[in-house]
Amino acid sequence: MDFKFITYEVANGVATITLNRPEVYNALNDAITYELQDAWKAVAKDEQVRVVVLTGAGKAFCSGQDLKAVSGQEKRSFMESLQKRYNPIIRAMRNLPKPIVGKINGVAAGAGCSFALACDIIVASEEATLIEVFINIGLVPDSGSAYFLPRLVGMAKAFEMCSMGSRIKAAEALQLGLINKVASADQLDATVKEYTDYFSQAPTQSIGLIKKMLTKSSTSNLDEMLEYETYCQEIAGTSQDYKEGVAAFLEKRKPAFTGK
Repeated sequence: MDFKFITYEVANGVATITLNRPEVYNALNDAITYELQDAWKAVAKDEQVRVVVLTGAGKAFCSGQDLKAVSGQEKRSFMESLQKRYNPIIRAMRNLPKPIVGKINGVAAGAGCSFALACDIIVASEEATLIEVFINIGLVPDSGSAYFLPRLVGMAKAFEMCSMGSRIKAAEALQLGLINKVASADQLDATVKEYTDYFSQAPTQSIGLIKKMLTKSSTSNLDEMLEYETYCQEIAGTSQDYKEGVAAFLEKRKPAFTGK
């Protein structure tokens, strides 16, 4: 696919989407957000892709909205921008029935922080920082941050992060439960590869169902979840990977999952 502001690569079942505006710390202009929407559509359609890595080029993951790109525009609608540019990206990420590994190689600020939190697994460099920077210019969190943060760190810490623009370094983010793992800069790729190696050989359909189940659980009661678990288990139980998993267990060998 021909992109200008992102790179998109697929190899060995792993799709890597890289925000590629390193000269502005991968800040988000209109074009890059539409390219990201196209990339997530491509990932969803490609049956060869079983796990996705989202990262940034250069020293940053994503510094959020490119304020210089919109500074000269009059009467810009925040509502229109979110509905057309940002919200479709977050929905695509959370609705994708495949795992997303966020490789946070540097600062993740504003909508960039939201993109990181929308991933299923987050691996951060020791130098990475997560910042809900909106308040510093008189705005409020968007792109899902007000949804993700209270569920991850609790209401009090979420309020502090959003209302004070707190800089959360990788080590603290790990303690808070915001991310899964911290790695030194020179081990970041290898640590991410541990996850992609696993997910590229895992029962992808079941993982997609797990993703949907956990998302639904945040707004459902126990009875609703018992019913939804039953529904999802019926789907998983008719998959080729379930048959392969049982056969491998009985034959005392490692299963060869195909993701179907």
